[in-house]
This record gives sequence, structure tokens and C-alpha cells, in this order.
Amino acid sequence: MKNFIAKKYQKIRDNAFSTNEQINYDDIIDFSIGDIDFTTDMEIINSAFEDAKKGYTRYTESSGLVELRDEICKYQKEEYGLDITNDEVFVSTSACHAMYLAMSCIIDEGDEVIIPTPHFSIYDFCIESKGGKVVYLPTYEEENFGIDVQRLEDLINSKTKALIINTPNNPTGTCLSKENLEDIAKIVQKYDILVVADDIYTLLSFQNPFIPIASVKNMKDRVITIRSFSKDFAMTGWRIGYIIAPKEYIRVVKAINDNIIYSAPSISQRAALHALRSRKKIQEFIKKEFEDRLNLAYEKISRIPKLKVLPVKGTFYMFVNIKSTGMSCEEFCEEAKEKYHILMIPGTAFGEYGQGYVRLAMTLPKDKIQEAFDRIEKWLK
Repeated sequence: MKNFIAKKYQKIRDNAFSTNEQINYDDIIDFSIGDIDFTTDMEIINSAFEDAKKGYTRYTESSGLVELRDEICKYQKEEYGLDITNDEVFVSTSACHAMYLAMSCIIDEGDEVIIPTPHFSIYDFCIESKGGKVVYLPTYEEENFGIDVQRLEDLINSKTKALIINTPNNPTGTCLSKENLEDIAKIVQKYDILVVADDIYTLLSFQNPFIPIASVKNMKDRVITIRSFSKDFAMTGWRIGYIIAPKEYIRVVKAINDNIIYSAPSISQRAALHALRSRKKIQEFIKKEFEDRLNLAYEKISRIPKLKVLPVKGTFYMFVNIKSTGMSCEEFCEEAKEKYHILMIPGTAFGEYGQGYVRLAMTLPKDKIQEAFDRIEKWLK
């Protein structure tokens, strides 16, 4: 029978983060997926539930609730000093959806998009599915996984449309410094390219306050910002995010999405509204809990001679160097799973420069983190 699947999808790669594999161990410890293990704050849940009972169960404006977009503008001003209007905001069903829409908006066939790597794997699909070409910019542990602006400049040519940055970073946990962001800004202005900023771990910047590249001088109109409520508010299942961009981009994003989803779920939008208004109270626990977990993991890893990891900076991930074990990251993860019942993600799920690393999501209680590293320590000794 003829294969009716589109040619570009006939050899599509499986997503390493959406496996349906059944794990048959009762004592499995799962560091694989960055899905927060505690429930959304009850104030958010109860407020959204009350809104549902009041009738907020219909379509909203396709760009998102005006009330929510206004609150996002207020939040951006209060937190980062950014002046935006609600026609520069689009509410999406998650940051992944937002990234897909952003790439749909800007990419023409043959356009190149630079991605610092190791990187979150959905970027490749979002670019390539629109006929774009991914250009990888390696980052290195020895350089704290920062972006080397000379290497960046060397990759830019007449086909370069945009640079994606993600800080705090998944998978490495690094946070780009203010100086690094300013140097990047100079390069993208020099060559007249866009920045797509995947800013979804902004709360989880532990050493210094988060700085959006859109706040750097002369950058606001050159940045498409992707935001999400999933990580910063423990709202992964609500599937709600947003885009901030100049209104001409938002108009195109809206037109594309009107033909796909039309509007984000009304109840999730109400929940997001309450989350923003209560953030000072809600986020304190989230930030402290993940910082405590990361510090515990860092302490445990530092005691295991064959493992190495950079000090905690941001996100809730540890990107652990396992090169001294002599195993590939795939072999390491397989042995950890089969013999020690620990799930991790091999670094190559984040691109070829992830070889020699594994990513661990600290989305587990501290007693489980302790137990996991006790098993790993016995194994590697």
C-alpha cells in the first residue's frame, strides 16, 4: 500500500521526552521528565474553579483574555521595567505551542536559525517543519555553557534569520550573564537578526535575578519572547503560556493560530491570571524547594569521583558529566535503569554535544533524590 504520510515526516524522529515505555520496577526513581511533582497552589485551583462556576467556560478572544494580557503587561513592567501593550501579547497553549507559532511566523524556506547547543529538542522540529535550517552553536562546560560571541558571529550569514536563546537553560542549568546578553545584543543588531527568547525558567535563577534580553538597550523590538506558567507556577498540566513580540508579529501569530486552536482554554487562562496576581506568595515555596533539591544533588554528586557537575545556577536540572565512567551517555542511562532502577535522559537527546552527559530533573522529593544518589554512589564505587 502506498505510504500517504508526507515525505518530510516519513522518517520523523521520536521525541525522547514522550516515551510510552512501561517500567516494571516498583522502586523506580524517575529523573527523566521535567514535570513538577507537587500540585498547583490551591489558591490558583480554587480561584479557577470558582471562575468556571461563574461561566468562564466559553471561547475567549483568540489572542487571549484581555484581562490576562493586561496583567501580563503589568507583570513585565513591575518585574523587568518593560513597557508593553496588550496587542504585543498572545496567549498560547504552552511554550512549545508558542515556539511553533513563532517559527511559523518568521521562517521562509531556507532560512537559518542558530541554536546554542546542548538544547531543548523541540527547537529542531519547529524550525525544520517550516523549511528552515538549524545551525548549531556549541557551548562547553569549560565555559560554563555560555555563548561565545565570536563563534556566534562566525555562523551568521545572509540566510540567518534568528538566534534562539534559553536562559536559565534546559538542559545545562546555566544562566547567561548580563554582560553575555549585552554582547549577544550587539551582534544581533550588527547583523540585523531576531532573537527568540525561550524564557520559561525565569523564577529559577538562583545566583542573580533573571534578566530578559528584551530589556537590553535597543532590543525590545528585536525579540520574540516565549513565556510559560508551567515551571514558574507549577502549572504543567494547565498548558498555558504566552508570546511577547512587536504587534506586527502578534498579528501574524494570531492569524495562524485562528486556524489551528483559536484560543487557549478559558479556565487555564483564568488560572494564569490568578497565578500572576498571587505570584509573590505562591512562588517563594517553588523557588526555595528547587534550590534546596539542587543543592542536595550537587552535594551528593560532588562526593562521587566519576561524576562532575557545575555549581547550581538555574532551572531544576542537573547536567552531569559522566565521561570518567568510560560509558556513553546512552550506556550509562541504560545501566542505571536496568540495574539500579533510575531513569535519566542521555545528553544526546539535547544534541550531539550532549554526549558524555546525562540530565536529571529534580522533580522528586528530597528523600528520593537522596536514595537515588546512594544507589549511584554504590554503583560507581
